[in-house]
Amino acid sequence: QVQLVESGGGLVQAGGALRVSCAASGRGFRINAMCWHRQAPENQRELVASISSGGSTNYIYSVKGRFTLSRDNAKNTMYLQMIGLQPEDTAVYYCNTEAMWVGSNPYVAAYWGQGTQVTVSS
Repeated sequence: QVQLVESGGGLVQAGGALRVSCAASGRGFRINAMCWHRQAPENQRELVASISSGGSTNYIYSVKGRFTLSRDNAKNTMYLQMIGLQPEDTAVYYCNTEAMWVGSNPYVAAYWGQGTQVTVSS
């Protein structure tokens, strides 16, 4: 199994910054793409940003230029630096990864973290 541990959420005023992190662990697994999703109350969960194992990133339009996603493959850790935060960024942020079991009978599976709350006050 792969465990994902998120950290770094919190409360910030509009215009402020936060960095959330996601550390993946799982013996025998190779961590492939990693993503951040978010879910605000009464909204569907949405993909915010993704990063490949090679470091290629994609962002939804509303966060482009404000959010920066990076990863440290040696630590299997992903970082989302958020600046210019707005109240509409308020949500629970979930880490998600696709990981491959590289032992006998390889398979790929998706794993989710428990989420970290990001609250932006106006």
